[in-house]
Amino acid sequence: MEPDEGYLATEARMLAGGGVLYNTVVDRKPPLLPWLYDLAFHVFGSASLWPLRVLALAAHLTTALLLAAIARKRWGDRAGAAAGVLYLLLSIGLAPPDSQAATFEVFMLPSTAAAFWYAQEGRWGPAGAATAVAALTKQTGGAVLLPLLWLLWRGRGERRRSLPALLFGFGLPVAVIACSTGVRRFFFWVVSGSSGYASPDGAWLDMLERVLGNSAILGAAALGLLVPLARAAGGRRGTRTPTCGSGSGLLARGDHRLPLLRPLLPATAAAAGAAGRGRGRPRRGPLVAGARLLGAGLHGLLCPRLRLAAAVGAARGLGGAGRRQGLHPAGVGTGLGMHPEMYWLADRKPATRYLTAGLLTNFSGGRDGQGVGVDRGVASSWKVFETEMARHLPEVVVDDSAGAPYAPRYIAPIRALLAAHYDRVGQDGTTVIYRLRPGGAPHRQAPRPDRPIRTASAHPDGVGP
Repeated sequence: MEPDEGYLATEARMLAGGGVLYNTVVDRKPPLLPWLYDLAFHVFGSASLWPLRVLALAAHLTTALLLAAIARKRWGDRAGAAAGVLYLLLSIGLAPPDSQAATFEVFMLPSTAAAFWYAQEGRWGPAGAATAVAALTKQTGGAVLLPLLWLLWRGRGERRRSLPALLFGFGLPVAVIACSTGVRRFFFWVVSGSSGYASPDGAWLDMLERVLGNSAILGAAALGLLVPLARAAGGRRGTRTPTCGSGSGLLARGDHRLPLLRPLLPATAAAAGAAGRGRGRPRRGPLVAGARLLGAGLHGLLCPRLRLAAAVGAARGLGGAGRRQGLHPAGVGTGLGMHPEMYWLADRKPATRYLTAGLLTNFSGGRDGQGVGVDRGVASSWKVFETEMARHLPEVVVDDSAGAPYAPRYIAPIRALLAAHYDRVGQDGTTVIYRLRPGGAPHRQAPRPDRPIRTASAHPDGVGP
C-alpha cells in the first residue's frame, strides 16, 4: 500500500537471514518498527502483511481509546466519546496509503497519546518512557516531549521531582536501544545521517503541491466539525484549550499529517460537546463525518495503484529473469530505483544494503536533479557499495528509474558497472532488466567511477555506514 511497507518487509527478511541493523541492514529510521516486522514474520511467516495490518488497526484503536480517556477527564463523558469516534473517522480522512498502511506514523501514535495521558495522571516516568517509544518508532514522535515540558513549566506536578523522572524515563530506553545497535551507528542513521534527505533542495514544487492537496483532503474530511468548533469558540471563550500531543513532521506527505489529529481532536470534541449542550443532539456533524467515511471507503477500493503496478513490474524483472536463467533465489539481484517492495514481491534477497537509490543519490519523491547525485548520498555509501559489488556482483540488475535523476546515465559508478559486466536482456514497461554477462565473474572487482567520489563526511566508524 505504501513504499515504507515494502522497505520494512524487505528489511525484516534481511534481519531474519542474519542481517545486522545499521550495519548490513540500513535505514534512516529508528529500530522498533523493523524489529516488529521481523517478529511478525517469525511468528506468521513473511508471505503476507496481514498480521502487520491487524497490528496497525490495533494501534488506531488504542490511540482512539487514549484520546477518549484524555478528553473524558478534562471535559466529561460526551467529549471523551466524541474524541475517540472522531479520531477513527478522521484518521481515514487522508489518502488510503497515508493512513491505513502499517507504517511508522500509525505505530507511533499510541505512544504519543500515552505519553500525554501519563503526564495528565502525574506519572512522569512512564510519560518519558512512552515518549521514548514514540521517538524510537519514528524520530518526530519525540516531539511530544515539548508539550510535556510545557505542562511541567505550567506547574503541573512538582518540578524538582517530575522533570528528572520525565527525562530519565525518556533517556533510559533510548540509551539501551542505542547501546544494543551500536551507539555511533545508531546516532549516524537515526540522527545525523539524514540532513541531505531532509533538505528541500529540488523538491519545493512537489512539496507545495502535496501540502495543498493533502490539506484539501483533510479539510474535506473535517468539514462537519468546523461549525461546532466555531460555535464553541464564540460562545465559550473562557474554555480551557487542550495541550494534547504535538503536530510534527514535514507535512508534505499525507502520512506526516496523521499526527496532527492528536491535538486537533480533543479540542474539537470539547467544542462539539460545549456547542451541543442544551440544544439537543447535534445531527449535521455525524452525518457529514459518516458521508466522509463512506467516501474514504470508496476511495480505498477504487483509487488507482499506479506505484504498485510499477513495483510489480520491477519485481517481475527481478524475479522472473533470475528464474529464467536458472539462478539461485538468494542474493540474485539488485534494483536501481525507489521501489524497495520489489525484493519482497519477487522473494529475492538484495545484493546491497541500500534498498533504494535515495540512499546513494539523495533522491526522494518529487525531487528534481538539484540535490541529487553521487556526492549527495549518505556519507561513505559509495565506498561501501563498491565493496559489496567487489565481493559479489548480482546476477540480475533491474533499472526502474524511467529517466529520473538517479538513472544510470546520470550516475557514473552505475553506468560503469553496467557497461563492464552486464547485458540488457529485456524490458517490462519502463523497467529495464540486465543480466550478468556470460563468463563474467560474480566476484570480480567492480569498476570505479570516472572521478573520485566525494562524500559529505567520513562515517564515525571509519568503515562506511
